[in-house]
Amino acid sequence: ETLKEPMSFIRNAQARWEKRILKSINTMCTEKNIPLARMRTIREQADFTQKWKDMTFSDENMGDIRPVYAPKDFMEVLTSLSSPNYTAKIYDYSDVNERSGTSVWGLIQVRLHLKTTQQLRVLFSNLSTHHFQTGADDIEGPNPEWQRLGIKTVQLGYTPTAQRYLQQGSYPTQRGDIWLLALGVDTSPLAYQYFNQLRSSVFKYELLVDRLFLQDVRLTAGNHEAYFVFEDLVVQILLCFSRDTQLLSHFKSTSASPPHAYTRNNMDHTVVYPPNGIIPFHGFSLFLAPMCFIWSDPVVLYNVFKALYTRFFFRLHSLSSHPQGILSLCQQFETLLQTHQPQLFYHLREMGSHPLKHAFNWIMHAFAGYLETSQLLLLWDRIIGYNTLEILPVLAVAVFAFRRNNLMEVSTPSEAEAVLQDVSSLKVIPLLQYCLYARILHPV
Repeated sequence: ETLKEPMSFIRNAQARWEKRILKSINTMCTEKNIPLARMRTIREQADFTQKWKDMTFSDENMGDIRPVYAPKDFMEVLTSLSSPNYTAKIYDYSDVNERSGTSVWGLIQVRLHLKTTQQLRVLFSNLSTHHFQTGADDIEGPNPEWQRLGIKTVQLGYTPTAQRYLQQGSYPTQRGDIWLLALGVDTSPLAYQYFNQLRSSVFKYELLVDRLFLQDVRLTAGNHEAYFVFEDLVVQILLCFSRDTQLLSHFKSTSASPPHAYTRNNMDHTVVYPPNGIIPFHGFSLFLAPMCFIWSDPVVLYNVFKALYTRFFFRLHSLSSHPQGILSLCQQFETLLQTHQPQLFYHLREMGSHPLKHAFNWIMHAFAGYLETSQLLLLWDRIIGYNTLEILPVLAVAVFAFRRNNLMEVSTPSEAEAVLQDVSSLKVIPLLQYCLYARILHPV
């Protein structure tokens, strides 16, 4: 357990959070009189199979099923954490080489090792203006040379080469093949066979989490102007996702543990519930919906989503001191913003509109549902290419810096919310370049 998470107080906080989630699930079962799992009748299996073929999940009656938790609830847990053997100190913000750690200004009060601005510039060096970037240098049209290089990358079939290519972005027509190569996704007949097994399990058994996924899709991806057309496809993938026991392997590298439930016939025996060990939160389906623009084949789509989740997204909703964990990402955001834009940070904090309260949803959802889809996929190109989520707090800081003038004029939290509410019109790559290499990350 200590190898998964070295800090005991974070392990304990994660355990308490998991108990809270389980209590919410059990309360829902009791109040709604819904079992955690049950076998469908033969008639129900036939009806559900027909719904699957017709992709008509929209008529499922969810009643008043509500999400187990929302990002706001998780943020409260993060901001309540504090290291038991460390007292925060006030740093000298005149030092442009900011140090790792906590500060009296930030909401995250856990001492973690963070990258400095210079280290981030080195990490994302291929994002600089000295290199061609899709999403920035192709306003007049696709770059034929970059397209040819993309074709050669796929033909070469070498994962590190595909990752290096994605550091400068991909075009929509080539993104599918390059992502498959960069993520090492299996599209063999065995992958199709395994997906069919998961689908058969969906047909045979009904789980409580099915309703949670259906309701989440309905409230988020299905209610989004760009993703609503994929609502039923997203439901299919997520229902199969909940049955996939292979996903349990990712718990070896996180402080989280899969939930367990007692079996009906043997109260001395417990099983992982749901089978994949993952309880969805409000907005979970937004991790999947954007990829529906790339693939229509549900098997390929499923395996790409599975690869992205087990490599990146699981870190966004579990407590960890990992450099790519949500704690580190939030503190990286706070440290960058308060070190290089102290007036803006202080202004928002003093009027009761703490910057992290606005940026947390962006970071926890990897900006899914907030950026326009083409811009989101350009961002995810870089996440896969650099193999890190650390670009998320950099983009969040860039948004604040870009809208600094407007934010400095607001006087109430609602006005600040209005300025930051819609980021769908922003261009991701120019913002990142401006933030990292045009040196807006400097005290003003």
